[in-house]
Amino acid sequence: MPRKSFVVNETVREKVRHLAGAGVRQDDIARIIGCAAKTLRKRCRDDLDRGVAEANAIVSGSLFAAAKGGNVTAQIFWLKTRAQWREGAVRDDAAPADDAAAGSPVVLVLPDNSRDPELTHPLQDAIQQRFSTNTDGDT
Repeated sequence: MPRKSFVVNETVREKVRHLAGAGVRQDDIARIIGCAAKTLRKRCRDDLDRGVAEANAIVSGSLFAAAKGGNVTAQIFWLKTRAQWREGAVRDDAAPADDAAAGSPVVLVLPDNSRDPELTHPLQDAIQQRFSTNTDGDT
């Protein structure tokens, strides 16, 4: 008796996309929908790829929204993976470009987004104090 041919309909395709997007292995997806893994890859290749791509897009959108919302961990992850930011180890034997730069502190001023009114004024005062010229001539 010949084996019954595997029929791929829209319900099967949707299930394959969902399972692939959820990270289920192809061998397990084949078992769930009732076909051989080779048949799954042959007949549902686009659905397997599309399910993974759609899931990545959803997670990427959530990560981006979290980063925009102020989640520092999400911001760091995004910058390292998408903007090619890297952490570099400080070498002990690295000589400064000149003697003046060796002792000068680095000050990084980030823009105030006015999210926390209790911090806005103290930050503005600290920036004003840091960058105003004092009587010694230092800046």
